[in-house]
Amino acid sequence: MRMHNFVTIIRLTSVAVLLTCASPARAQTSGTFTALAKVTSPAGTSVEAPFTIDVKRFATDAERDALIDTIKKGGSEAARLLLMKQSDAGTLQLGGRTASVKYAYARRIGNGRLITAITGEPIVFIGAGMPNAKDTAGYMLGLVVFEVPETGAGQGEVVPAAKIRVDAQGAVVTEDYSAANVVRLANVAAK
Repeated sequence: MRMHNFVTIIRLTSVAVLLTCASPARAQTSGTFTALAKVTSPAGTSVEAPFTIDVKRFATDAERDALIDTIKKGGSEAARLLLMKQSDAGTLQLGGRTASVKYAYARRIGNGRLITAITGEPIVFIGAGMPNAKDTAGYMLGLVVFEVPETGAGQGEVVPAAKIRVDAQGAVVTEDYSAANVVRLANVAAK
């Protein structure tokens, strides 16, 4: 996997921490979160869209462990097959696109929570259809990682189309279909 920028390293670390840490304290079993999603192309063109995720249920530690084991054994395809067998954990809306959330996990951090959500299919392939666009094969999941502080607004990122795997150190890492176009979440708030 190629590291594209410092933000990608932070995203990879966040996913690894979120999926592999010890059991978090859970005060909430569901929740709705809103944000403003923004992507800026390498050429400097920016697009903003509203983002909402409605989580009906957060994953248990056993579900998290099963997902990690599945990723270790078979990567993105195995994870997608496992997630597609599960009932929806919620819905995600990014601009005019809606996707089923198949996995959502919350973990306590500092003065808030770190939440990750995975869709069972890509949300959007940013840049697909452009000249010299790379093949979309294998980018079969969507991933969202964001923080929700107890006070104030949070931040996060959306990986609209991703491959995932577990590295030699046991960390879950992502490969973003369009790493040059990072989708950032600002003003994350719980509703």
